[in-house]
Amino acid sequence: MANAIGYVSEVENGFEGALAMVNLSVPIRVNKNVEKDQDGQPDYRIYAGETDTEIGGGWLKTAKDSGREYISITLADPQIGPSKIYANLAPVKGHKDRYVILWNPT
Repeated sequence: MANAIGYVSEVENGFEGALAMVNLSVPIRVNKNVEKDQDGQPDYRIYAGETDTEIGGGWLKTAKDSGREYISITLADPQIGPSKIYANLAPVKGHKDRYVILWNPT
């Protein structure tokens, strides 16, 4: 089961949009990690709110079945709760430059 927890639009250096969960609604930016210099580091860094608090990272992945690229993201912040949130950022069908953040409960 996948639930949308946010939507973003593609911009020059990544994505911008909002997280929208039951206890949290905040603008976010998903920026390309231009400082990445090791394989384990995220391909994207995720920032929230007007203070640009870093709340997570994203890693480029390729779907086994379709071969399509998506971004696997991990979010962590005290306002989110005690557990990390795992999600995928994927294109919205029929909407150019629009992406959905789908919660991945695994």
